[in-house]
Amino acid sequence: MTGRTRGRPTGNGAGRRAGRAPLVVVGDALLDRDLSGSADRLAPDAPVPVVAECAERVRPGGAALAAYLAARDGREVTLITGLGGDPAGRALRELLEPWLTLVPLPLTGTLPEKTRVLAQDRPVVRLDRGGGRASAATDEARAVLRSARAVLVSDYGRGAADVLRDELAARPPLVWDPHPRGGPPVPGTRLVTPAEKEAHGFAPRDGHPGGGLRAAAHHAAALVRDWRVAAVTVTLGSRGALLSYGEHPLLVPAPAAHHGDSCGAGDRFAATAAGLLADGALVGEAVEGAVGAATAFVAAGGAGALPPAGDGPRDAAPPDTDDPHALAARIRAQHGTVVAAGGCFDLLHAGHVGLLQAARRLGDCLVVCVNSDASVQRRKGEGRPVNPLADRVRVLRALACVDAVAVFDEDTPERLLGDLRPDVWVKGGDYAGADLPEAALLQEWGGQAVLLPYLDGRSSTALMERAAEGVR
Repeated sequence: MTGRTRGRPTGNGAGRRAGRAPLVVVGDALLDRDLSGSADRLAPDAPVPVVAECAERVRPGGAALAAYLAARDGREVTLITGLGGDPAGRALRELLEPWLTLVPLPLTGTLPEKTRVLAQDRPVVRLDRGGGRASAATDEARAVLRSARAVLVSDYGRGAADVLRDELAARPPLVWDPHPRGGPPVPGTRLVTPAEKEAHGFAPRDGHPGGGLRAAAHHAAALVRDWRVAAVTVTLGSRGALLSYGEHPLLVPAPAAHHGDSCGAGDRFAATAAGLLADGALVGEAVEGAVGAATAFVAAGGAGALPPAGDGPRDAAPPDTDDPHALAARIRAQHGTVVAAGGCFDLLHAGHVGLLQAARRLGDCLVVCVNSDASVQRRKGEGRPVNPLADRVRVLRALACVDAVAVFDEDTPERLLGDLRPDVWVKGGDYAGADLPEAALLQEWGGQAVLLPYLDGRSSTALMERAAEGVR
């Protein structure tokens, strides 16, 4: 089946965010399927778990996942990929058409499918079938690439990048996401994004020993030279990413986050980096943004936790992963417990950290409600806050126990709490019951205000007084 398939029109453009450049994705699409159930016994005929009561979820995979994620970011996306009329191909087409424009390439064979069987949300086995390959370029695909402003190649080694290699070489992509079965990127590509194991496999065999950061830096520099690309960033999972232009690598650490399902993290990284570069970011800025996006993606549950692709039309506003209200709504929808804590957090100290860590253990997410600069000044007086709001928020977000930060400008957080409607509201033990007007508010929706103990002798005011007196 050939010919362009357009998604639904965007209407008033609610699904696109202003200033975001369009993106063309070239690569090999897959159909991913999760069968999730529970396992509490072994099969009688073999020592393998019996996974029962399986629920099925189907989603885009491979290059289709990268394109879908970019579209959910509010970006206009065109996907050039091998796609036929087999059942898996038709299912993938139905998932993608509401979100993006499809330019199919002729496919020999059936669309590759990847099925994960999970028990208690942990993978037990993966089943692969379908070995279809893109067999030829089309005039339409060539025309799209000639006019493209920004291109991401997601090369899973199933032919799409191969049949369009001449066109890609003529206008090198912004980002090339390589995979072990794929070929090398075209010279001149601005950023190549192999995972650590992939970089080791691609790098020349020059006898360089060992692993870790030193090996990653060596491989990245070698690949910049061998591939003749502008930059290579080696993704390092929970450690972040290492960016090399050929020498003096830059390590971009991942923000602290809870562990989750890493399925699809590489596609999230590549889609974010390509989008940021398309919008005018520098390579270092794009890598930093991609590390943050991939970390949040994994912590939220990875590709398996994405909303079903068919649930939202292309003109639906994409979710904001930094929105505390959206986080609270999602946790409630999953029948989880939303915990909130509040304060100025002007000079973050061990007492604050202990309080927030304890608060996070009370539920499934922690939203920190922080006073604005004006609110702090009204409460604490002239000279406060010492640290402006942007700095206080950034420090709080860096804590592994904090899932989101919300700001309020009033003297108390009651209006914000009324919007968030947390199940638990936490304050430090230096408050008396009479000092918690929020307690009555929480009761309106069945929530509970609690006091947690502070570490004795820790306070921002005491720290400031000691600093002023020159006490060390």
